[in-house]
Amino acid sequence: MPETADPIASRLVLVTGPSGAGRSTAIRALEDMGYEAIDNLPLSLLPRLVPGAGVEKPLALGIDARNRDFSTTALIEAVDRMEAPGGAPVQLLYVDCDAEVLLRRFSETRRRHPLAPAESPGVGIAREFDLLKPIRARADILIDTSELSPHDLRAELEQWFAPQGQSRLAVSVHSFSYKRGVPRGLDMVLDCRFLRNPYWDEALRTLDGRDMRVSGYVAQDPRFAAFRDKVVDLVQLLLPAYEAEGKAYLAIGFGCTGGQHRSVAMAETLAAALAKGGWPVSIRHRELERRGATEAPRIGAQHMGDADDQQGERLR
Repeated sequence: MPETADPIASRLVLVTGPSGAGRSTAIRALEDMGYEAIDNLPLSLLPRLVPGAGVEKPLALGIDARNRDFSTTALIEAVDRMEAPGGAPVQLLYVDCDAEVLLRRFSETRRRHPLAPAESPGVGIAREFDLLKPIRARADILIDTSELSPHDLRAELEQWFAPQGQSRLAVSVHSFSYKRGVPRGLDMVLDCRFLRNPYWDEALRTLDGRDMRVSGYVAQDPRFAAFRDKVVDLVQLLLPAYEAEGKAYLAIGFGCTGGQHRSVAMAETLAAALAKGGWPVSIRHRELERRGATEAPRIGAQHMGDADDQQGERLR
C-alpha cells in the first residue's frame, strides 16, 4: 500500500507584510523549526516551488513587495490556485505592525523605506499599507508585532507552525457578514442570524460584539446559552479528532447579517473557550477590519453577541 504524504511535510507557508514588521524574523524562525525557507522570492518562481507528494520538509516562502514582479493580484490569484482541490496545503501569513511603531523603527535604525527611498519613511509606510491591504484581508493568519519582541514573535509562530508533535492544531475563528459572502477557506460555518440583534437598539448600533454591552444583549436571547454550549462542545469534540488525522489548521466561521454584532460575539466566545482549553487560537473579524475597527479587548474578556458591514486577527 503506498505511503500517504505527510500533511505537515507538504505544508507551504507564504510570509508577507510591511517592511519593518518582522517578516524576515518570521522566516528565520520558521527555518529554525525545520522549514525550508526562501526569502524575497519572485512571484514568477512560486509555481515551481509548490510542494507535492514526497516532499520531506514544509516550505516557507517570503514574499516582498519590493520585488520587481510583485503584484497584489498575482499573489492572491496564486494562493487561490494552490487552494483549489488537489492543491498543496497553503497558508498565507501576514506579519503586521502599527504605522506609528514602524515609523519609530525606521527612525531608530535610520533606514530609508524601500518604497520611498527619496521621501520620508511615513510616505513609504502609507504607500506599502495601501499596496498590501487586499493581501492583509486575504491572509489566513495575521500576527501584529507592534508590541512583540523577536522572542515573542517566535513563540507565536511556534504555536502555529511547529512540526507535528511539537504543537497543537491551530484554530482560526472568523466572523463575517452574509451580505459580503462566506470567506474562503472555512472548514465549518455557523449561522447566528437567529439570535437577538443589537442593531435594533440605537444605543448599541454603532458598537460591535467585542463590547460587553453588545455581548450581554445577545446573551439575553433565551436560545443563546444552548447554542453557545452546543457549539463549544462540538468543536472541543472535533479538534482532537482533526489533530489525530494530522490536520494542522482549522478555520471556523460565524456569520450574521452585517458581521458586526452577533457573529463577532460568538467568535469571541468560542475563541475564549478554546484558548482556555490550551488550543492556539486566533480571531478574525472580516467586516470590522474592513471598517478599520481592529482595536479590541484580549481573549478571556467576558465577550459573548451584528448588523452592518466590517476582519482582524489577533493571536493568543
